[in-house]
Amino acid sequence: MAHFPSMDDKCAVLHLSRLQLDDLILDHLTDSKRQQIQQLHLTFNRLLLLPPSVCFLSNLEYLDISNNALTVMPEDIMRLTNLKTFVAKNNLLDESSFPKEFERMQVETLNLSGNRFGEIPVQFLKMTTLQSLSLGGNRLKTIPAEIEKLTSLELLYLGGNLISFIPPEVANLTSLRYLVLCDNRIQSIPPQLNKLHSLLSLSLHNNLLTFLPREILSLVHLQELSLRGNPLVVRFIKDMTYDPPSLTELAGRTIKSQNLPFSSCDLPSNLNHYLNLASKCPNPKCAVFLSLQLKPTERRGVRGGEQRPCRQAPESAAGIGQTDQLPVTAFPLNT
Repeated sequence: MAHFPSMDDKCAVLHLSRLQLDDLILDHLTDSKRQQIQQLHLTFNRLLLLPPSVCFLSNLEYLDISNNALTVMPEDIMRLTNLKTFVAKNNLLDESSFPKEFERMQVETLNLSGNRFGEIPVQFLKMTTLQSLSLGGNRLKTIPAEIEKLTSLELLYLGGNLISFIPPEVANLTSLRYLVLCDNRIQSIPPQLNKLHSLLSLSLHNNLLTFLPREILSLVHLQELSLRGNPLVVRFIKDMTYDPPSLTELAGRTIKSQNLPFSSCDLPSNLNHYLNLASKCPNPKCAVFLSLQLKPTERRGVRGGEQRPCRQAPESAAGIGQTDQLPVTAFPLNT
């Protein structure tokens, strides 16, 4: 048990982390002092319950009670009508820990990663003000179809669970910008996700994906797509071979990149021959040319139904010759 420290008249943020607190007493504070508190940090303490005094901080907007041993949220938490950000990572909370009325809270950011949730509580699925929902590192097996009701959601973090299926209703989260589903057991991606036109980042690494639907290519604003650790990528890497550049190729690149003057009499015949191959790559498996005239990247299907990006191809052999650039050996396309 600990008493509240002294505070000045302008104090709005209170950091009470790592103090081994098992309770918090505010009896000596006036109402005006309590109303000044807008942010409260109680992380890394010994709290088994949310201290009752916290629920009487009427102007509290930010509450972080991560890394304690909380198992339940009291009904008095409903008194925090101004609460916008609620963080309770790494506790012992589950789907039965929150009062039914919690759905009426106007919380915008809810982070409950590292707890014991076996399913997403029904209350959370009715919180239409939510912009960020993080439930990573729990025991979730499913994503309920009712997730589509969270129409304001911009970030959905469900990494590190036991999820095997993505319901197509996720595609109705039209405001979603960040979708994190890494470290699960997901085997396929619903093509309906192409409706997530605001999506900037899609994290799917360490799942069981064997292919991607062609529709995923229509996510024109997507900036990050993480797929490592899936059978799709593992097989792709195993199938690839890499032909390292020869000494002749390296010498030719150096001459061209440094614009070194030369004549045919100055160089060995094999290097002269290589320098005259600017319109044709000496590596028959190579699909990449260093050129200023490139077509937009195309995509095509290959065996197993998976979609792979084709390398950029030259506009024409003449185009390569005009730019006078040497071909670049790269990963071959083993189709």
